[in-house]
Amino acid sequence: MQRANGDWFAIKEPRGFRVPLFSSLSEAASVRTFNVEMLVFNPALFDERALKQVERLEDGRPVYFWLVEKASRNMRHGMAVQYAQLALILSGAEALPAIRD
Repeated sequence: MQRANGDWFAIKEPRGFRVPLFSSLSEAASVRTFNVEMLVFNPALFDERALKQVERLEDGRPVYFWLVEKASRNMRHGMAVQYAQLALILSGAEALPAIRD
């Protein structure tokens, strides 16, 4: 979720900022209708350029990402992802093959 001026939506928490990520633009738009604080933000694609923009938000607090579970209107259900993990995903790095016994 991004504003017209380029700011990214982030939830301020004691340990840093949590940036929600959604499975699709339509999912983000749907969640936006249930969260007043997001109304000035529009769904936007999150890519490597965006990742660099939000690496450090104001106050020098760390940023982590939250993969919001599909259909979670309040954004409480999901999975935390660290910067390095998301960078690998966005760069197209392939996952290591599973080890088989």
